[in-house]
Order: sequence, then C-alpha cells, then structure tokens
Amino acid sequence: MTNGGSAVRLWIDAFRVHQWAKNALVFLPALFSHRILEAQVLFESALAFLAFSLCASGVYVINDVFDLAADRRHPRKRERPFASGRLPVRSGFAASGVLLCAAICLALVVGYRFTGVLCGYYLLTWAYSLRLKHLALVDVMTLAALYTLRIIAGSAATSIPVSFWLLAFSTFIFLSLGVAKRYTEISDATQAGNGAVSERGYTTADLPFLLSIGVAAGYCTVVVMAFYINSGDSLVLYHHRKPLWLVCPLLLFWISRVWLLTTRGKLPDDPVVFALRDPSSWFVLGIIAAIVVVSL
Repeated sequence: MTNGGSAVRLWIDAFRVHQWAKNALVFLPALFSHRILEAQVLFESALAFLAFSLCASGVYVINDVFDLAADRRHPRKRERPFASGRLPVRSGFAASGVLLCAAICLALVVGYRFTGVLCGYYLLTWAYSLRLKHLALVDVMTLAALYTLRIIAGSAATSIPVSFWLLAFSTFIFLSLGVAKRYTEISDATQAGNGAVSERGYTTADLPFLLSIGVAAGYCTVVVMAFYINSGDSLVLYHHRKPLWLVCPLLLFWISRVWLLTTRGKLPDDPVVFALRDPSSWFVLGIIAAIVVVSL
C-alpha cells in the first residue's frame, strides 16, 4: 500500500504534469505579436494554459486506462501507474471526469471561442486514440494538428489573430516531431518484437520513408522562417531584420540533431519533452531569444 507522498507522485505521473509544458504553445500568439506583457492578455493566456493542461491530463488518464494491454507490452509504458497496477483503474475514470469538468469551467471563464477550440481538441484526441493513431500518415498529421490547435486556442483566448507564418511554421515543425515520435516507437517495437508495429499501421520497411518525410518537414520550417524574415510582415515587428537570418542555421542544426538522435535510437518517445529537457536545445533557444531581442 502506498503512503500519501508516493500516492501524490503516482497521480502526478498519471496526470503527466511534465507534459503541461506543451500547452505553453497557447502563449505564442501573444508572444509573437509582442503583447505578452499586457496584463489582460497574459491573464487570458494563463487561464487558457491551465484549462488546456487539465483537459490534456484528463485525456492522458482515460487513454492510459483504455490502453492497458498495449502499454503493458511496451518496454517503457508498462511502468506507468495504471499499467503497472500501482493505481486502480476505477479511480482513473473518476479523476478523468473531475479534470475535464474543471477544464470546461475554466474555459467558459476565458470565453466561448476558446471553449469551442478546447472541445475540438478534446474530440480530436478521442478520434486519434480510438482510430486515427492506427492509420499510417493520418496519425502523424493528427499529432501536428493537435499541437497547432494549442496555438489557435491561444489566439481564441486573447483575440489576437494567428499569422499565416506561425501556422505554417508550427504545422511543419510539429509534423516533423510527430514523425520522429512514430519512428522511435516503430523502431523500439521492431527491436522488442512485441507486434506493436502493425497496430500503428506501419511496417519496419516504412522507417526509411518516415525518415525522409520527417527530415523534409523539419527543413520546411527553415524555409518558412526565411520567407517570413524577407516579408513585409516581419518589418512591422522587427526594426533590424538582418540578425534574424542567424535563426535559420540554428534551426537547421537543431532539426538535424533531433533526427540524428532519432536514427541512432537515442530519442525518447516524445521529442517535445526531450527538447524541454535537452541542454543543447535550451542553448539553441537561448541564442534565438537573444537574436530576437537584438532585432527588435
């Protein structure tokens, strides 16, 4: 029997609080429009972040309950609280319901437009869990859409329009990372010989193809960035655009490194979480942030 402290840690793991960092994408419309320091905008973005995080945790919990059989065959997922039996399945249903109700209540405070986007995100996650994750290519495109929806949600919460450039950039970068996630899963399943490859709609022979589209999508983000820097839209927000060109080689390096680690089998199941914990990624992000400040 677990004590109070260990029980709390188990629930934190079940809620995957570390994954909440992904929901910081709701801040991007405010950040890239240079309005993040406005009190009302920051407050609305923060509420949107919390609502998305609670909703996502509710989805994680219920998915773990439904995916027990598959998770118990996975070399890492079998250590999750429900798959390992450390948390009872019945409590998972109750926790998921509470989290989702809290998310909807917060969303209504933010506004109906944001609530609509959040509901769309929730429905798409269910579609992904029940069917779409088993369809080759549709699965990774759905993953990219789920990330991009977070940015759209930030726009809905703050009434700040999302630029074409931000949507294009996010679509390509998250498609690349989604493919990296699937590549890693298939590679791990192939080595373990647990039959999970066929469940994802791929075969081992598809790995070279996934590698090609993943790298191509990643490099498309650099092209989008280059076109943005050269466009009139960037001139509105940045007085000195020349330093921004340094962002392009930094992106090329980071994307290439992610895929190098992916092909070497050194990338975790979730490349976004990897990026948040990777010192090199933070170093690159710090340089990019400095370049942006200098360009203002």
